[in-house]
Amino acid sequence: MDFNDTPDEARFRAEVRAFLDANATPRKPGDPAQRVRYLEGAEGLQRARDWQRRKYEAGFTGITWDKRWGGRGGTPIQQVIYNQEEARYQVPRGVYEIGLGMCIPTMMTYAAPEQLERYVAPALRGDEIWCQLFSEPSAGSDLAGLKTRAIRDGDDWVINGQKIWTSGAHFCDFGILVTRTDPNVPKHAGLTFFFLDMRSPGVEVRRIKQIAGSSNFNEVFFTDVRIPDAQRLGPVGGGWKVSLTTLMNERLAVGDAPGPDAEDLYRLAGRLDIDGEPAIRNAAVRERLADWYVKAQGLKYTKFRTMTALSRGQTPGPEASIGKVVSAVKLQDIALYGMDLIGQAGIMMDPDVVPMQAWFQEAMMYAPAMRVAGGTDEILKNILAERVLGLPSDVRVDKNLTFAELAAEGR
Repeated sequence: MDFNDTPDEARFRAEVRAFLDANATPRKPGDPAQRVRYLEGAEGLQRARDWQRRKYEAGFTGITWDKRWGGRGGTPIQQVIYNQEEARYQVPRGVYEIGLGMCIPTMMTYAAPEQLERYVAPALRGDEIWCQLFSEPSAGSDLAGLKTRAIRDGDDWVINGQKIWTSGAHFCDFGILVTRTDPNVPKHAGLTFFFLDMRSPGVEVRRIKQIAGSSNFNEVFFTDVRIPDAQRLGPVGGGWKVSLTTLMNERLAVGDAPGPDAEDLYRLAGRLDIDGEPAIRNAAVRERLADWYVKAQGLKYTKFRTMTALSRGQTPGPEASIGKVVSAVKLQDIALYGMDLIGQAGIMMDPDVVPMQAWFQEAMMYAPAMRVAGGTDEILKNILAERVLGLPSDVRVDKNLTFAELAAEGR
């Protein structure tokens, strides 16, 4: 691994830092007051739009995308460098990541040139926002078990069904959608992929109130929604392959879990007492801190491996799944341990009363979701076992059954 920037990478990093210094407020490491929360409401959405437009005008959106679509025509390592530097600043997040990280890359692989002319630049500028319509109440990790139907009617497809856990659907303009068009073939073979206007007649969005207090997830219902065949991405029955393109982009976009991390727990332990002594001096506390510090360093150097591959023009392998499968569990463990250290106040959520503004309590609420988003722990472990370690694949008893047969058997 090479931990140093090349001369070109160093020049690009300096350019990014100059832009951010002039346009954004630096974050204070470890200060929970500087955490950037998911944006809610019209004011937060406008802040995100303004920031996206500012980045676009400076040439820092779509860094790896072709210039004819409004991108920079740069390299993957430049995108990594930009992300590293932006993470040091307090900027709006949670609005454009899915569209630009998952939806538009899928469009760029399968959409017609005239569609790319129409949709890519507005997304990069922040004028239009996209969402991903995948999961269903009975098809989460097993995406190919979805039931939303698309039936051909002339030049249109008529869509009926339900999606759930759709981030940002309540403010999105467009979405990508995977549906079932043929239930009489094995479940992976009967899927077809589309994109649609989220304001189409028959689309109903209902927000979901989450335990952590936010409402960025949604249920989306489709009742006789008509989508032109021209908005189909990939061949009829080829939706699983298109979905894999989106899923691979998702696993890169989701990345590491957010904080608090080992360093933040260290700060908390320095502010609390155990038996009249600072918690940081307690041997049991120090042992736990050391374990999480080692994991954090392992994740750091695993990420460097990926960055080295990108810097050399190579494609990172499936070992990139290590980052999320380790960091999501680590986040949950650290959040729970932080609450334990706080003691009886660990059950309180008032940021004005609880140490570090109840960051660990809040993290305990969102940490379990990080073990599902972008692939569950079990799915990512299977990827690592089969594609990295070369272990045998899981036994699939449903491989040769049609979706209709599976539905009849209640599988």
